[in-house]
Amino acid sequence: MKNKDNIMRQVRIDKVTLNMGTGGPGEPLTKALKLINSLSEGTKAVSTKTQKRIPGWKVRPGLEIGAKVTLRGKKAEIVLKRLLKAVEFKIPAKKIDKFGNFSFGIKEYLDVEGAKYDPEIGIMGLEIAVTLKRPGYRVKIRRNKRTKIGKNHLLTKEDTIKFMLDKFNLHFI
Repeated sequence: MKNKDNIMRQVRIDKVTLNMGTGGPGEPLTKALKLINSLSEGTKAVSTKTQKRIPGWKVRPGLEIGAKVTLRGKKAEIVLKRLLKAVEFKIPAKKIDKFGNFSFGIKEYLDVEGAKYDPEIGIMGLEIAVTLKRPGYRVKIRRNKRTKIGKNHLLTKEDTIKFMLDKFNLHFI
């Protein structure tokens, strides 16, 4: 029997990552960085670089092709709530992975509450990845004395659905 009041069983938001792929450097990357900076409430976005060479796509290692920002703590919850309003608090259940994390996309940043149209940026979309965890998960990823986590402590799809419904009134369809 699982104790529902156990603080080690509570689900938390570890991080919220806003991501935009631009396909190459230059003007689209500058627009993406500006847009993500404005949506993340002051957290500075960074450009992402390629690791592989794909000649057919004209991609080489070290080429900047995207922008991202990772939000944690209270700011992550505030921004996530604004982003979920853009999709009307409805996301397909197939967007949840086997570890309890989920992601969704927004086709136009204008759907986000408080975002105003900027003619310099134009109309762009972005992806959002939400990573959830329980207290104690760090023992699996830390550098010293790393150890395994029991199956009962890992997040499941049902845990994610229940947490998001209780916390944000998010419905998975």
